[in-house]
Amino acid sequence: MKKQVLAITVGEPAGIGPEISIKSAWKKRAECRPVLVGDFKFLQNLASQIDPAIHLQQIDQPDQINSTSLQSEASLLVLHRPLATPVVPGKCDARNGKSVLATLDCAIEGALQGHVDAIVTAPLQKSTINDAGVAFSGHTEYLAQKTQTDKVVMMLSSASTGPDGGTTPTSTSLHPLHPLRPFRVALATTHLPLREVADAINVNELKQIIQIIHTDLQTKFGITNPVILVAGLNPHAGENGYLGHEEIDIITPAINAAQALSMDVRGPYPADTLFQPKYLEQADCMLAMYHDQGLPVLKYASFGKGVNITLGLPIIRTSVDHGTALDVAAKGLGHADVGSMLEAMQVAIAMANSRKSI
Repeated sequence: MKKQVLAITVGEPAGIGPEISIKSAWKKRAECRPVLVGDFKFLQNLASQIDPAIHLQQIDQPDQINSTSLQSEASLLVLHRPLATPVVPGKCDARNGKSVLATLDCAIEGALQGHVDAIVTAPLQKSTINDAGVAFSGHTEYLAQKTQTDKVVMMLSSASTGPDGGTTPTSTSLHPLHPLRPFRVALATTHLPLREVADAINVNELKQIIQIIHTDLQTKFGITNPVILVAGLNPHAGENGYLGHEEIDIITPAINAAQALSMDVRGPYPADTLFQPKYLEQADCMLAMYHDQGLPVLKYASFGKGVNITLGLPIIRTSVDHGTALDVAAKGLGHADVGSMLEAMQVAIAMANSRKSI
């Protein structure tokens, strides 16, 4: 099987993104063809401090990726997008905001044109981009806009690899809360105030979300008949209408509509009892109604080894489950944990290998 090409955007330059990107690309270079997307000289300097054996090669356009031969086994490609001003670790600078966005544009272009098999994104600082005068609400929304995708779904997955980045789970890499398989949680709504969640859910929207999850589990994860378990919105899944009618009026009709299309979708389940082994063992994905209903459970189980995956895109995109960690970056090299970035790369490789049309 050919090595999958991963475009790795290094994220906010003042955060831990560049360090974890270089280290993870270096570690995974035998399993894929990683291409760092960022400022060449900045990354070259950083790489020399991380390990003098790492050699970086500059290219300038995505179409050069597959026509460029590595000079040695100790080489990594860098798709150069220059920074506007020097970086001070731990201190964001709005002058670099557009430069950060340019790395994402470059990776998206490469994926849409077929030069890149998947995008893996290091964390960026939304405020830096907004302070640069560009309205930006996050990776997910930006990817949807740039790929002209009407609807995307955020899904987080627990670690499916061992602490060394290998493909076989170990007893130390997984929490007893979930079995020896990835624990996936998708969200019906994402970054909304809690008082707005109920109004944001409707039957057609929820049916579309379930369809996206089902399709991507088939086409990008290679799961022939995915099982999706859906949480209710209200305590006790509404208690037959005594604690709310969203389950009766919205969630159950959406599940029924999905089942009518031969999708294995079950629920709604009370959220306080859904996330336990007897359900996790049979589920390929859990669908939570809002951010803090599903993600605290998943992050408790696998923080630092989790992966953020954007479903519904025409391209593959994975990311880490943490932020820029400016405070960690300010301490200097060697303090950042690469676990989530290694896992994001591993999932991207697996998704690219599994990708097929239905």
